[in-house]
Amino acid sequence: MTTRIEHSGLKIAKPIYDLVTDRICPQVGIDADNFWASFAAIIETFAPRNQALLKKRESLQALIDSWHQQQAQPDFARYKSFLQDIGYLVPEGPDFTIAPKNVDREIALQAGPQLVVPIMNARFALNAVNARWGSLYDALYGNDVISEEGGAEKAGSYNPIRGNRVIDYGRDFLDMAVPLATGSHKDVTGYRVVSQGLQASLADGQSTGLKRQEQFVGFNGDTEIPSSILLQNNKLHIEIQVDSSHQIGATDRAGVKDIVLEAALTTIMDCEDSVAAVDAEDKALAYSNWMGLISGNLEETIHRNGKSFVRRMNPHRQYTAADGSEISLSGRSLMFVRNVGHLMTNPAILYGDNLEVPEGIMDGMITSLISSQDIKTPDSQNNSTAGSIYIVKPKMHGPEEVAFTDDLFNSIEDALALDRHSIKVGIMDEERRTSVNLKECIRAAKDRVVFINTGFLDRTGDEIHTSMQAGPFALKGDLKTLPWINAYEDQNVDVGLACGLKGKAQIGKGMWAVPDNMADMMKVKVAHPKSGANTAWVPSPTAATLHAMHYHQVDVASLQDQIAQRTPADVDDILNIPLLGDRVLSAKQIQLELDNNAQGLLGYVVRWVEQGVGCSKVPDINNVGLMEDRATLRISSQHMANWWHHGVCTAEQIKETLQRMAAVVDAQNIGDADYVSMGPNFDQSIAFQAACDLVFKGLEQPSGYTEPLLHAYRQKVKARG
Repeated sequence: MTTRIEHSGLKIAKPIYDLVTDRICPQVGIDADNFWASFAAIIETFAPRNQALLKKRESLQALIDSWHQQQAQPDFARYKSFLQDIGYLVPEGPDFTIAPKNVDREIALQAGPQLVVPIMNARFALNAVNARWGSLYDALYGNDVISEEGGAEKAGSYNPIRGNRVIDYGRDFLDMAVPLATGSHKDVTGYRVVSQGLQASLADGQSTGLKRQEQFVGFNGDTEIPSSILLQNNKLHIEIQVDSSHQIGATDRAGVKDIVLEAALTTIMDCEDSVAAVDAEDKALAYSNWMGLISGNLEETIHRNGKSFVRRMNPHRQYTAADGSEISLSGRSLMFVRNVGHLMTNPAILYGDNLEVPEGIMDGMITSLISSQDIKTPDSQNNSTAGSIYIVKPKMHGPEEVAFTDDLFNSIEDALALDRHSIKVGIMDEERRTSVNLKECIRAAKDRVVFINTGFLDRTGDEIHTSMQAGPFALKGDLKTLPWINAYEDQNVDVGLACGLKGKAQIGKGMWAVPDNMADMMKVKVAHPKSGANTAWVPSPTAATLHAMHYHQVDVASLQDQIAQRTPADVDDILNIPLLGDRVLSAKQIQLELDNNAQGLLGYVVRWVEQGVGCSKVPDINNVGLMEDRATLRISSQHMANWWHHGVCTAEQIKETLQRMAAVVDAQNIGDADYVSMGPNFDQSIAFQAACDLVFKGLEQPSGYTEPLLHAYRQKVKARG
C-alpha cells in the first residue's frame, strides 16, 4: 500500500510529499503548507475543466466518426462545412503579434539545434545540458560523415589518415563560416591577435585577417600564441583551440587541436513521451532531477572501462574580448521542461473521492515551483538569466485547450507569487485540431508563447485516429509524400511568422530518428533551417554538434523575412485526408507493412512495459537503430488498427504477425541481461498483451494515445515486482 499524507484535502504519496515539503519548498523559499493549500485550490478549480475538455474531444470524435460512416460519396466542401458547424474548425480572428517578455536570447535571437531527453535519466540529462558546446573533431571522427574508405577506418587506436580527413573537413567548415580575407584556413601556420583583430599567418609567408573582422569575438592565452580563438557566425560561436603539444595539435601546421562549436542551444527535459512515469516514485525521480538541473548540482557517477568518474553540469566559458574586457558565455543548454498533456492522471496525488490528480496540472505546479528559483534568486548560473520559466505543453487540441493552459499558468503564478507571464509556454503543433486552428491556438497564449513546432509521428497518429472511419490510410512511407504533410509543415512556419514569432520565439521541426546515420543527416536535415525553422530536434549531443553546421550555412533570420512574403499554405490541403484511395495493395505489400509496424511496436513496448524505458534506440526490422518514443508507437498501432478495421488485413493475420515479430525482437535483445522475452509463451508476457491491446483496442483509445494502456501494463509489471 502507498503511504499517503493528507493535506488540504489532498492525499499525497510520501515520495512526492517529502520531496516538495522537505527539499523543494525550503530551497525556493516558499511555505510548504501554503503551497499544498494553493495546489488543492488549483485542483478544485481546474480538474473539472480538464475533464470537460477531454469530454469535448470525445464528443467531437464521435460526431466525426458518425459523419464519415454516413458518407456514401465524400465531398470536401461538405466535410469542411461540417467541421465548422461542430466547432472543430473555428473562425480565424484578426491579425496579432505575440508579446512575451523576458525571453532568453537562446530562444529569441539564436538559431540552432535542440535536444529532447528523458528527465528520469540523469546521465542523458547531463549529457544534453552539457551539449551546448561540442567537439567537431570528435563528432566527425566517430561517425559516418567521414568515409572509412581508403584506409580511414575509425575502429582501434587513432588513425592519422582519418584524422587528417577530419581536419580537412573542419578547415572547409571554417572557410565557409568564418572565411579569411585571402587564402584558406588550410594554409594557416599560426593565429595571433593584432590591434583587436585576428591575424593569420599563411604558408606562403603572407598574413591576412578575416574577411569580416567583426566575426572575431575574443580569445584565451597570449595574443601572439592564443590557446583559443572565439569567432561568431549567424549569432553562433566557434572556438578554435590551439595546442601544439596535443596529439592532434602537434601534427597540425597551425597547432590546432580542435574546433568546438556552440551546438545544443536549448534542451527539452522531458516528463512526457520519452519517459515511463506511472506512479509517485517515478514522478519523484523526474522532479528531483529537474530540481538538480535548475539548481546546477545534478551529478551522476559514470562507470566505464573499470573506472568511475562524476559527471556534472559544465561551468560557463570565459574569454578575453578583442578590446581586453571579459566575456562569459553559458556552458549549458537553456532548458525547457516538457509537462504531460491534459489526458493522463497519476496516482501520486489523490483528491476528492480518491480521484487521481490530472498529471499535467501536477507537472505544471511542481516543475514551476522548482523553476521559480531562477526568478526568486537571480544568478548568472541560472537556467534563465532573463527570469523566465519555460514549459513545453504537448498534445493540446485546439484553442480552448491552450486557453486552459494559459489560465492554469496564471493561477500557478499567483500561487507562487510570480509576475504574470513569468511562465512561458511551448505549443506543440502535433494534433490535427491544433494544426487547422494554429493561429487561434497561438492567440490563446500570445503573451507567453515562445515555441511552436511540428512532429510527423504524433501528428500522423492523430490524423489516423481522427479520420479512422473515413477509410484505410495510405502506406506509412507514402504518408510523408502526400500534400497534407507538406502543407502542415509549411503552415506552421507561415502562421508562426505571421504571428510575430521571429525574434521572440522558436519555430521548431522534428527529430532525426537514425542516430547512427549522421552522413545522411548532414545531407537531409539542412532542410529544417531552410524551411524557416530556427531550431530542430536531434537525437544526441554528437548530432547537435553536426547539425549546428547547418545553422552556419543558413541565415535563418534573413530567410524568415523571405518566407514571410510567400503565399501561405492552405488549410484545405491539411484537411485532405491521406487515404489509400483506389490503390490496390498486393498481399506482399500488406504483409511487409504489417511486419514493419509490428516489429517496431513490439521493440518499443517490451522495453517500456518490462523495463520502464521510455525512449531508446530500438533496432528496426533491418536492425537499423531508430530513436523511438510513444509518438512512434502511436502511429504504428493506429495504422494497424485502421487497416484491420477496414478489412485490409484480418485479426488473425495481425496476431500471427505480432507473434512472429516478437520472436525477431526477442532475438535482437538476446544480449540484454535485463530483457524479458515475450515468446514462446505469449499468453504469459505482459508486454505482448500490451502490444496486442494497442492494436485491437486502438479504436477506443482516446485520440489514439498509447499512454492509458502502457501505464496500466507497466503498473502491473511493477506490482508483480
